[in-house]
Amino acid sequence: MAFNDTFRFGAHAIILNPNGQVLLLKKTYGDKGWSFPSGSVEPGETIHQALYRECLEELGAEVRDVVLTGFYYHSKYNSQAAIFRCSIPEEMEITLNYEHSEFRWMHLSELSETHRIRVLDALEFNGQVTSRAF
Repeated sequence: MAFNDTFRFGAHAIILNPNGQVLLLKKTYGDKGWSFPSGSVEPGETIHQALYRECLEELGAEVRDVVLTGFYYHSKYNSQAAIFRCSIPEEMEITLNYEHSEFRWMHLSELSETHRIRVLDALEFNGQVTSRAF
């Protein structure tokens, strides 16, 4: 990578409830779309540290049962996303920060194609990390 590159690297959480629905957050910035709990990896931080920090900031929750299931390159954003399948306690109350206006548990059929592919890869994880480009 060159010094002035604008390459991005993030950690994303795929969290499912007992009904098989996926947690998505509505952003208050950018396109104001729906996304997984996620954020950029900060300098000096590991991908796991970034995941734990972002989930704590965005959900008020510590994730557990964390498994790295995929790496995905997104040409639209020139970014790599590390995808983790993880969980939060069922009884836990989600507390959003200023970056998100609401959360929803969504069925796979409600997800964008890119989100659906990443969730299916996480659900079908067999010990080998998936790598794809979009």
